[in-house]
Amino acid sequence: MSHQGILVVVSGFSGAGKGTLMKELLKQYDNYALSVSATTRQPREGERDGEDYFFVSREHFQQMIEENKLVEYAQYVNHYYGTPKEYVDKKMSEGKDVILEIEIQGALKVKKRFPDALLLFVTPPSAEELRRRLVGRGTETIEVINARLRRAAEEAAGMEAYDYLLINDEIQPCVEQMHQLIQLQHSKTSYHLDFLSRMREDLYHLDDR
Repeated sequence: MSHQGILVVVSGFSGAGKGTLMKELLKQYDNYALSVSATTRQPREGERDGEDYFFVSREHFQQMIEENKLVEYAQYVNHYYGTPKEYVDKKMSEGKDVILEIEIQGALKVKKRFPDALLLFVTPPSAEELRRRLVGRGTETIEVINARLRRAAEEAAGMEAYDYLLINDEIQPCVEQMHQLIQLQHSKTSYHLDFLSRMREDLYHLDDR
C-alpha cells in the first residue's frame, strides 16, 4: 500500500450534510486531514489563522496565483478563496489523505490539475429531503432556501463528473462508505508506478537466476 496520502475532493448540495460527514470522518479515523483554505476576507469572531483559514492580503493571494501556489481558487463577493498547494503537499507527504470540501467548479479544476484525485459528490436521498433539511435548520428565510435549491438544480448538471455518489441518508453508513472508497483509491495502479516498474523488472530478470 502507498504511504503517500491522496487528494480527495468532496462536493455536494447545501444541506446535504457535508459538514457533519467530514466532522464524523475526522473524528472516527486519524488518517485524514481537512484542507485549510486561504482567503482575503477578514477573520470572523472566533476564527483562527491556520485553523479555520489562512488569512492573507489581496496582494499576497495574487502573488500565490502568479507563483502557481494554489491547487484551485475562486472569487466570491469581492474576496478570494483558494487551496494552498504547500499545505496539501505537506499533509500528503505525511501520509494523510487530504480532503478538499469545495464546489463543483473548483472540483473540476482540481481534477484537471490532479487527474488521480478522487471526486465524491454528497446528496440527500431526494430533492424533497433536501428542502426538508434546509427548512429544518431554521436559520434562513424562505427566499434564501429557494435560492439554495435553485443553486442545487444548477449544480446537479455536473454530478456525472464525479467518481462516486454518496447518498447521505443515514450519517454512519455514509461515513463508512466514504472511508472505504478513499481507502480503495490507494490501490489504484497510478499510485504504485514504482512498484509496477520494479515488479516488471524483477520478473524479466527471473530467468537470469
